Amino acid sequence: MKKSAFIQLMACIGLCGSGLGLSHAQTPPAKISDGKVKIGVLNDASGPYIDLAGPGSVLAAQMAAEDFGGKVGGAAIEIVSGDHQNKPDVGSAIVRKWFDEQMVDAVVDVPTSSVAMAVQELARNQKKIFLISGAATAALSGKNCSPYSIQTADDTTALSVGTVKAVTKAGADTWFFLTADYVFGHAMEAESTKVIQANGGKVLGSVRIPQNNADFSSFLLRAKASKAKAIGLANAGNDTVNSIRQAVEFGLTKSGDQKLVGLILFISDIHALGLPNAHGLQLTEGFYWDMNDESRKFSKRFFDKFKKMPTREQATTYATVTHYLRSIEIAKTDNSDEVMKTMKATPMKYFGQQGVIRADGRFVHDLALYEVKDPSESKYPWDYYKKVATIKGEDAFTPLAQSECALVDKK
Repeated sequence: MKKSAFIQLMACIGLCGSGLGLSHAQTPPAKISDGKVKIGVLNDASGPYIDLAGPGSVLAAQMAAEDFGGKVGGAAIEIVSGDHQNKPDVGSAIVRKWFDEQMVDAVVDVPTSSVAMAVQELARNQKKIFLISGAATAALSGKNCSPYSIQTADDTTALSVGTVKAVTKAGADTWFFLTADYVFGHAMEAESTKVIQANGGKVLGSVRIPQNNADFSSFLLRAKASKAKAIGLANAGNDTVNSIRQAVEFGLTKSGDQKLVGLILFISDIHALGLPNAHGLQLTEGFYWDMNDESRKFSKRFFDKFKKMPTREQATTYATVTHYLRSIEIAKTDNSDEVMKTMKATPMKYFGQQGVIRADGRFVHDLALYEVKDPSESKYPWDYYKKVATIKGEDAFTPLAQSECALVDKK
């Protein structure tokens, strides 16, 4: 998307109906600290994650604000955005300025777990709310949890429980990983390794690859030489697209002895690859645009504005901002402690289902294991997935009793 179009998109706010069935009765004025609720959408607007997050997540947050008529508790809602460039120092500088100078109340999205870790510490120190709808490392609601954060993004534990377990149990019992060399990739490989070993499999090796890499040929050669039955792609966005595309061109999976396994895939990745290249891939998702009537209703609205179906991250940003605003409405204040208490006490609506936010900040809801359709199976535009199985939330995420979060009462 061109810069001018991106700016126009961020400025675009109109009124339309809610996709989550919200109702706004007349209530007494809320106690809003500075007369405005300001939300900062921080993500990658220029690099490998632009399609899965980027301006689409900004639009999703704006749509949530629109569904409240642009106001909550009598105060105007303002959405601002920033490009963290996948760099913790850049992301931290943006958020520090938001908190110190621009009176931002909450930060949302933030793909790239290393950036999210840095933002979480800033938010903790300033008692500001961090709505993690992008970053996937389970540590954000585990050992690094914060009383001011919730994590609604599908995390590395849930993704490995879904996809890795299914593939291993289906016979792919030896693995080799192509791993993005930062906190998310490391966590994804570690979580997946636990699942593989627990299901009788073995990891034969891995290679660490810089983020936003263009040439995967040498890494794919090492994966091929390993003779592993499954090549786990512990990367995301354009890095996943490039590694799959180059693996197909390289003929890595042609013999049928090795298969590619995307450990975190988005519909934007499948769209970029095309069904001829992507069919047969299995993936775990908490959201798919065509999963039910509520998801289709929201996705049609999103598509009308953006001309693409929403990714899981973009849709989750919408649902998370909606829950935040709804909690301000219920609490009748934007005080961080009161809003966090309300967010955890109130079930979070999520496109035809709902889930709970636990003491550690982890949003628990059902996910699904999908398989990418063969081109002959696709009946209409963006008809890409077929459901293989439902993964119950209590089975997908780390049990609360096993959480490393200091907020959890283990008594």
